[in-house]
Amino acid sequence: MMKPIREIEGRAIPLGLNNVDTDLIIPAHYLKTITRKGLGRGAFEAIRAQAGNILDDPEYSGANILIAGDNFGCGSSREHAAWALADLGLDAIIAPSFSDIFSGNAFKNGILTVVLPQAAVDRLLDVAKTDPIRIDLAYQTVTTPCRDHFAFEIDAFRKHCLLNGLDEVGMTIAQDPVISAFEIAMDAERAWLSLPAFHTT
Repeated sequence: MMKPIREIEGRAIPLGLNNVDTDLIIPAHYLKTITRKGLGRGAFEAIRAQAGNILDDPEYSGANILIAGDNFGCGSSREHAAWALADLGLDAIIAPSFSDIFSGNAFKNGILTVVLPQAAVDRLLDVAKTDPIRIDLAYQTVTTPCRDHFAFEIDAFRKHCLLNGLDEVGMTIAQDPVISAFEIAMDAERAWLSLPAFHTT
């Protein structure tokens, strides 16, 4: 089960780079792992190798939002990219556009991807240098202490799942009463399927 998301508030890392691909998010040599934990330390390795990089700036320590540029998450379809960002502590990413595959992987891992026009993203990049940002998923808005107010669109199904903390396993569990009722009905209608003659050893 994912944790439900309704409101996300905190400092945001104003990265702002365009065409950040999944190899930049998490390099290929980290893909040997089969666990999601610990990948955050390898996230944006090439950027963090540079002195004075924004990702390691103490000003943004504990930031749970990333503000990126256009076409974020392009490149290969590795789900490790979403795992690394979640392990890094990110709950949401704001950008003018996302790769479809990355956006799907982010959603499945409980990360909200918010698409806003470039002008709105530019404004948030500036605000993030000094102030926190607030995302309200229920009302589909991004606001700041400076009275900025931006509305965003989101697929209704994804919104429902994120608000209720439902991943694919959670959605299946939520259907347990329906599944159980179907199984009981099947046992009653086709009892012959349970006869010993129909079981192989």
